[in-house]
Amino acid sequence: MDTEVIQSGDGTDIAAAAHELIGQLTNEAWGYLSPSVYETGRLVALAPWLSGHERRLEFLAAAQRPDGAWGAPDEYALVSTLSAADALLGTAESRFQPVAAKGLAVLFQWLAGGSRLSMPDTPAIEIIVPALVASINRHLEGGAGAPGARLPVPEGTDEPRLARIRAAVGSGAPVPPKLLHSLEVAGEAARAAVTVRPGPRGTVGASPAATAAWLGGPSRHQAAGALDYLEAVVHRHGGPVPSVVPVVQFERAWVLNTLARAGIKVAVPPELLAGLAEHLDERGTPGGAGLPPDADTTSAVLLALARCGDDRGLEALSAYETDTHFVTWHGERTASTSANAHVLDALGEQVIRTPSLAGRYARAIDKVTSWLAGQQSAAGAWADKWHASPYYATACCAISLHRYGTGPQAAAAVDKAREWVVGTQRQDGSWGRWEGTAEETAYAMQILLLTAGGGNGAIPRAAARGYSYLRATFGREPHPPLWHDKDLYVPAAIVRAEILAALHLAGREPTVWTLAERLESAQQT
Repeated sequence: MDTEVIQSGDGTDIAAAAHELIGQLTNEAWGYLSPSVYETGRLVALAPWLSGHERRLEFLAAAQRPDGAWGAPDEYALVSTLSAADALLGTAESRFQPVAAKGLAVLFQWLAGGSRLSMPDTPAIEIIVPALVASINRHLEGGAGAPGARLPVPEGTDEPRLARIRAAVGSGAPVPPKLLHSLEVAGEAARAAVTVRPGPRGTVGASPAATAAWLGGPSRHQAAGALDYLEAVVHRHGGPVPSVVPVVQFERAWVLNTLARAGIKVAVPPELLAGLAEHLDERGTPGGAGLPPDADTTSAVLLALARCGDDRGLEALSAYETDTHFVTWHGERTASTSANAHVLDALGEQVIRTPSLAGRYARAIDKVTSWLAGQQSAAGAWADKWHASPYYATACCAISLHRYGTGPQAAAAVDKAREWVVGTQRQDGSWGRWEGTAEETAYAMQILLLTAGGGNGAIPRAAARGYSYLRATFGREPHPPLWHDKDLYVPAAIVRAEILAALHLAGREPTVWTLAERLESAQQT
C-alpha cells in the first residue's frame, strides 16, 4: 500500500489519506495482509510444485531471527519456528540446511529441556503444534539431525484430537466449517476429504495451506479452482503467502468503523458496500470467503452498513448470544473480549438510531457491559484472542463501554483503563507490548481522546507525546505483526486506518496539538 501521505496541522491530508484508503479497498479483492512464515512454510512442504517455490524458500531463510527462531517474541515464535524448520528440513537444496539446523537447535532447546512452554491463544495451535512436531520427527528419523534425536510434544497440545481429526477426515466424514481453515493438519488425509469443496474463489478455508493440502498436486481437482486460487495468491505476494485470504469483509468493516468513530468523513462507493454485504445472510457473515460466519465480523459489518444508510437490523447476532455474553462462534475455545465490544457497538448504535428498540436490546447491552467489566485485569487492561497487544483489546472494550456501556461498572472500567494507558507510556511517547509501535500508540491515543473526562492534565500530555511520536513515524513500514491467525500478521489497511484516526483525533484537540508542537520545538532546540 502507498503510505507516503504527510499529515498536516489542519488535518486536510488526513481526509485525503482516508479517501485514498477507501479507494484502495474498493478495488482490492483479496485484502492487505502481510505474508506468514507459518503459511509459507506449509506451502513449501505441501506444494513444492507451485510457482514461486524458490522465492518462498528464500523468504523463510531471510526471515530467520539471529537466534535461529522465526516469528514474534516470546511464545509466539513456536508455531512459526516449527513450520519454517520443518519446511527447510524437507528441501533438497543444501544451502538451506544450515538455516534449518539452526532452527532445529532452537526447537530442541525449547522443547527438550523439560520446561513448560506457554502457548498463545492462536487458532488451532493445540493441533498445529503436534502436527508439526510429528513432521519434524519424520525428518529426523530419515537422517536429518543427530541420530536418535526426537522432539517431544509440549504440554497444552491435543494429540488425541489431532488423531481423531485425521481419522475422521480420512474416512470421508463431513469436515466442520471451523476446521477447514486448518485442514493442513490432517496431512495426507486432507486429500481424502471428499465432502470438502472449495468456495467460489477456489479457496478451502480461506487458507493457502489448507487449499494446498486438499489439492494435493497440480493435476487434481482442476475444475474446483483451487490451483487458480493458489496461483493468484502467490502471484500477488511474490511467492510468500498470508495465512488467511481473502478477508475483505473483515478489512472493510474495521476500516469504515474506525474512520467513522474518529469522525473522519469519507464517501463510500456503492461497490464497496455491495462487497461488504456480499456474504451476509441470516447466519451473519464471515471475515472473508471460505471462513465460517462469526459474531465479530457480523457485528462490525452490520454497523458499517448501517452507518452508510443500509440498516439491516441485528437479528443475525441472536444466534451467537449466550446467557452471559456473545460467542464468536459456538464451540470456541476462548471467548473474545473484542468481539463482545464490537457486539456492544452494534447494539448501542442500533438503539441510538432507533430509540424505540431500547427495550428490546437493553438486556443484551447490560449483559455485555457486565461481562466486559468482569474480563478487565486488575491493572486496567483487557486481553483478547485476536491480537497480541493489550492495547487493541483495551481500545475495543474501553471505547465501547464509554459510549454504550450501562451503569457505574462501565464508567469505573473506563477510568481504570485510562489510568493504565497513561501509566504504561514509553519514554519516547509511544506505547507497545514488546516495543513502541505506531499501531499500539494509535490504540492508546484513541482510548485517551475518545473516553477522556475533564480535569486530568496527564491525559492531554500523554496524548500530545503520542501525537508527536506518530507524526515523527508516520509512513514508516513495515509494522510489526500483532494480529492473531495461525501466526501473527499485519492487516495493513486496518493499521493505517487506526493511525489516521489517532492523528485526526489529536489534530482536532487544540490542547493536544499545542502541547505536541511545544514538545517537538523543545526537542529540536
